Amino acid sequence: MNDIDGKKDGWPLYEVFVRGKRGLNHVHVGSLHAADDAMALTHARDLYTRRNEGVSIWVVRSEYIAASTRDEKDPFFAPSADKVYRHPTFYDIPDDVPHI
Repeated sequence: MNDIDGKKDGWPLYEVFVRGKRGLNHVHVGSLHAADDAMALTHARDLYTRRNEGVSIWVVRSEYIAASTRDEKDPFFAPSADKVYRHPTFYDIPDDVPHI
């Protein structure tokens, strides 16, 4: 991404996550280019929390995010029906074990 004088050439891309309220999850709200982490946080605050709608911001360089692909959907998230040992009903609990 180049601006008119080329200053943004080479700046890494950051993904921005904002938590709206305490107790909620961070949600991806957008991306931005910045020279470093501190600048990314400052720009993210200015761009995505202008109306005091956030209580926490995360910025992560896009190059450090690993994600599954659409092609991996079925094998990656296949149900674990064939792995019965993962279910609590697979195990017998002795009667003398308290609080279970």
